Amino acid sequence: MSGPLAISNESLGALYFINGRGDVLIQRIYRDDIERNLASAFRTQVINSKETDAASLVPVRQLGDASLIYLRASNVYLLAITKRNSNAMMVMQFLSRLVELVRAYCHGEFSEDVVKGNFVLIYELLDEVLDHGYPQVTDPAVMKSFIFQKGWVTPATKKKREAEAANATLQVTGAVGWRKEGLRYKKNEVFLDVIENVNMLMSAQGSVLRCEVQGKLVMKAFLSGMPDIKLGLNDKLEDVTFHPCVNLGRFNAEKVVSFVPPDGEFELMKYRCTEGITLPFKAVALINEHGRTRLDVTVKVKSTFPMKLFATNMVVLVPVPDQTARASFNITAGKAKYDPKRHALVWKLKKFPGETEHTLAASVELIATTRDKRPWSRPPLSMSFQVPMHSASGVRVQYLKVWEKSSYKVDKWVRRLLRANAGDYEVRL
Repeated sequence: MSGPLAISNESLGALYFINGRGDVLIQRIYRDDIERNLASAFRTQVINSKETDAASLVPVRQLGDASLIYLRASNVYLLAITKRNSNAMMVMQFLSRLVELVRAYCHGEFSEDVVKGNFVLIYELLDEVLDHGYPQVTDPAVMKSFIFQKGWVTPATKKKREAEAANATLQVTGAVGWRKEGLRYKKNEVFLDVIENVNMLMSAQGSVLRCEVQGKLVMKAFLSGMPDIKLGLNDKLEDVTFHPCVNLGRFNAEKVVSFVPPDGEFELMKYRCTEGITLPFKAVALINEHGRTRLDVTVKVKSTFPMKLFATNMVVLVPVPDQTARASFNITAGKAKYDPKRHALVWKLKKFPGETEHTLAASVELIATTRDKRPWSRPPLSMSFQVPMHSASGVRVQYLKVWEKSSYKVDKWVRRLLRANAGDYEVRL
């Protein structure tokens, strides 16, 4: 069933590719009666919704006289909008075929990175498979007979293929191309850093709308000879990619990370977690607007990690209107000021202990103006920080073993760091 969906009513008014944050990656508008705000309504009612009942999970939504039909593939939503009495199953079938068509051109992959890297190709495909909103031929074999462009390969796929090739060479020949022989050190040491970046968006009511942790293991190996390292991790990993030195066959069979390390510093692996994440901070922000000349801001931030730990270099950015003149503060710790370049209150804390709550209260004076009467959009509050020796994902190093035929002594060090950069950890106001 790869021919055209030749049914007169199966006309699409618009087609969108939307990522998990609700950002539009690709769009095609085929009818003038399709309102531009329907994609925003889809983000609010579907992507950011926390409802889990059966009615909230159906792939067809009705908003006024518009039907929204969507399909999720990987971390991308394909959204079709129509105002005609279209057959929803036929539209779903077309969306499914469209995903398979993109995969056929993009080495079997379909994700946000693939869509971004191949948007020119995808627009060209859309011009062929949709004629003024009417689905046409979607067969990859037919399409490849007149669209010859090849899809862009993501760096993750390229590294995966290189790792598979390197492991195949290692298993066949026993060669280790990333480490030279004859290395000697007076002191043999291994340093392993588990570094995690947490990305979170919380609603003004305190519910988590989006949360994920992207982590990496960085190793510094100063070891003599040709050592064999075994690393044990608990079963909390998703989307793992390894350095070419890792024996993938053994990892798939035994879940043991086994490798002969390169000399010096290298990135051993990357991973991603979306479940079971423990947020290091909870924040609540209250803003009371007093007419058009003043507003009161109260921000409470509470740390949830153990008391013996502490966060460092913490910065809280609280957006304020562009017409802000000045602000006065009352804070329980740190320093605060108004930054007119960033249009934000900037609250800095050098150290933030675990299981502690701090508060910022600010009175903000505004310059009255008659030029722009639109309400303030209230961008989200943003936090950046570092928490040494802490993990949000729950990934733990259970053991680190080094074996070398001369049986020398090895000093081993494992450190952890959880961090969030500006714009990664946000709370809506």
